[in-house]
Amino acid sequence: MRWIALLVGVGCVTGRRSVAQGRVSGRVTLLEKGGKAPADLGAAVVYLDGGATAQPVTADIAINDKEYVPRVVVVPVGSTVRFVNHDPFDHNVFSAEPAFDLGQYGRGQVRDWTFTTPGLVRVFCNVHPRMVAFVEVIAGRYFTQPAVDGSFAIAGVPTGRWMLHVWHERSPEVTREMTVASDGAAGLELELDARGFRWMPHKNKYGRDYPTNAGRERY
Repeated sequence: MRWIALLVGVGCVTGRRSVAQGRVSGRVTLLEKGGKAPADLGAAVVYLDGGATAQPVTADIAINDKEYVPRVVVVPVGSTVRFVNHDPFDHNVFSAEPAFDLGQYGRGQVRDWTFTTPGLVRVFCNVHPRMVAFVEVIAGRYFTQPAVDGSFAIAGVPTGRWMLHVWHERSPEVTREMTVASDGAAGLELELDARGFRWMPHKNKYGRDYPTNAGRERY
C-alpha cells in the first residue's frame, strides 16, 4: 500500500494524553483500475483508535430498489441501526459475523439491530445476493467519513500517540501509528488502492450458495 506523503502528526494507544487538542485533517485518494476517477470516496472511513467512548446513536439504513442506502454507516459501540424496507417486496437482513437474522419482512416495515462489539460488520440480504451494507462500529469517538472529494477532518483530538485507520470496501485497510501535536495534523494525503478489488459471492444465511437463478429475481 503506497502513501503519497509521510504521515506525521497523528497517534494512539499508549501513555497519558494532555488536555491540549488538535485537528487532524487531510485527503483520501483511491487508485482505480485503468486510472478511473473514484466515484465513492465518501464511502471511506477514517478513524483513530482509543480515546473516550462516544454516546450510542440510532441510525437508519433504507432499503431502496434492492440496495442499502447508505451503503456504509459508521456508529459508536452500542448504537442501533434500523433497516427500513421501502421496496414493494420482502427482504431478509442478516449478518454472518456477528450473527444476526432480522427475518423476512415487507414494505413499510422496520427491523433493527444493536451493535455491541467494535469492528466492521457486513450486512447482506438472504433474498438478493448482490445486496450488501457495511456497518463500521467504532470503540472511540474520533472518526469521520470523507466528503465526496476525499477531504476529511477530525476535530478535538487530544495530543499524543494514536493509530490511524483508513478503510474502504474495495481496498485493504491501512493503519499508521502517528502523533498529534498541539496544533494538530493537517495536509495528510492518504492513498488507498482498489486496483486489485474483485467482487466475490457470499453464502446465504444458512451457509449455502444462493439459488442458481439468483440475480435474475422477479422482484
